[in-house]
Amino acid sequence: MNSVGQPLQQRPLTTRLILAGIIGLIVFILFQIAPQLLGGTSESDTTPISKNEAREQAAVFAAKQLGHPESTGEKWAVSYRTDSSFYGYMSREKLLDQYSKKKLDQRYPFDVFHAVLHAPGQAIPILSVDLNMYTGKVVGFGRGEHSGFSTGTETTSATALSSKSAASEPELSLEQKENLARPWLQSWGANPSKLQIQADSDNYGLVYTDSSVKVGESQLQYRFKFQQEQVSYFRAGFSAPAWHISYVKDQTSMATWVTGLGYGIPTLALGILALIYSILRRGHTSFKRGIFLSAAHFVIMLVSTYNMLPEASGDSLQSRLTGLITLIFYIFYSLLMSLMLYFSLVGGNGLWRKEEGLNPWPRAKEPGYGRYVLDSMRAGYVWAFILLGVQTIMFIILSFTLHNWSTTDASQSPYNMRYAWLLPIVAWLAGLSEEAIYRLFGIRMVKKIVRNTFLASLITTLVWAFGHTLYPIYPISSRPIELTVIGLLFSYIFLRYGFIAVMFSHVVFDSILMGATLIFMKESVNISAGIVTIVLPFIVGYIVYRFNPPRKVEQAEPVNPLV
Repeated sequence: MNSVGQPLQQRPLTTRLILAGIIGLIVFILFQIAPQLLGGTSESDTTPISKNEAREQAAVFAAKQLGHPESTGEKWAVSYRTDSSFYGYMSREKLLDQYSKKKLDQRYPFDVFHAVLHAPGQAIPILSVDLNMYTGKVVGFGRGEHSGFSTGTETTSATALSSKSAASEPELSLEQKENLARPWLQSWGANPSKLQIQADSDNYGLVYTDSSVKVGESQLQYRFKFQQEQVSYFRAGFSAPAWHISYVKDQTSMATWVTGLGYGIPTLALGILALIYSILRRGHTSFKRGIFLSAAHFVIMLVSTYNMLPEASGDSLQSRLTGLITLIFYIFYSLLMSLMLYFSLVGGNGLWRKEEGLNPWPRAKEPGYGRYVLDSMRAGYVWAFILLGVQTIMFIILSFTLHNWSTTDASQSPYNMRYAWLLPIVAWLAGLSEEAIYRLFGIRMVKKIVRNTFLASLITTLVWAFGHTLYPIYPISSRPIELTVIGLLFSYIFLRYGFIAVMFSHVVFDSILMGATLIFMKESVNISAGIVTIVLPFIVGYIVYRFNPPRKVEQAEPVNPLV
């Protein structure tokens, strides 16, 4: 980090540091990339069908099997759904290989495309069809209020409505239910005489179990619901054991408290302090400087939010109103976060210049700015490679010590985004806001209280790490431990190289992870977007350098670095 008034010059990258970056990248590729590439060479195809194909397959099944006539004006809404409880159980107990080797993932997948059909102006669906997202084969269906995605342990809101209407439906006898279920069991290749009826069926009208097909403690189940004397829901699959579900519920509850108390309240306090110190240190900073980055952050956040909003589920007044309220909420949330970024940039810059006499965030008009940004970008890539290696090693250590495991999360999946290739813009949001709030402003602000740079870095890092406890990684302590190490390295990069370098390192780090995710989705547009994502920070750094050539800057008139 340069002192105020000194010509801009980034610290050179040593041979030892570059070598560490190369080693970190190799470790990352060997332990995180290679296993996924080798895992994709199995007999089963891991390239998902398109959502248009899912719509077509759902419409054909609805017409042939459910008696719903095809109509050119109908619109099937398709989303990705997952049984995170069952996948998490398999991940925790190391059962995924057993599940795939038996090819159970093809007939009873935990990941599906959930196609839903609404009548014009109606909130409750007409039909839903679940399809294997890789083969397109139908694996379940629902009618009316039972059209929500449901697993053995999870129920969507549409399914939950059925409990209210069930009371008004005449109760079918067990024999009637069996007679209605039998044709569907036979069409799925099951022999009803070899199945056992489960006594406690929870929210289901009838559940059969097949004790000959097991994954760990989970037996194969055929789940049915009934309405208007017909099968209104059918799905075959597995359920996580009750003890696992209870464990996840307790962990999630704990993570919610940790996020609120350890991350939410301290971050809000930092935002208020950033506003206060932007005013108090206005003589050593500029209120003009953060406008562009904050405005860009706001636009990117709005685009990202829109991209993550689910497909419209019907055109009813209720659906439109819900969508509008959600959009308004996210607009205000995006504005709040962008304002926090703005005051963190302004206040953090003023604090370092006033309290330490340092220049953590140089101006474009300062001599050597273009070369400084280019060198900061290079440092960002090298340190991102190191961080990827460190993260990989942390994963290995935590797997042997805490036996951590992860599960799926449909709410964060790129398959549920309108344009999956836009996923990596989140990397720029994190690189800008998190480094500004917790490093540029946070470290110096907390240092005013604790009087120690390392302790200030540790405290702000812990706050940042606690904000990631709601990720589907268990036990929840594993994520903060991993990110405390990563966050302290980000703090070191900031203190040694400045804000621009640590911003690049964070952006590159996230861009590589998100770019790899797109590449593994295997569609050509996503592969291309993933490659562009990884090289985009280099392109941005080079463009800044070209627009701020050394000769032009050296001929510029001297400027006051504090304005």
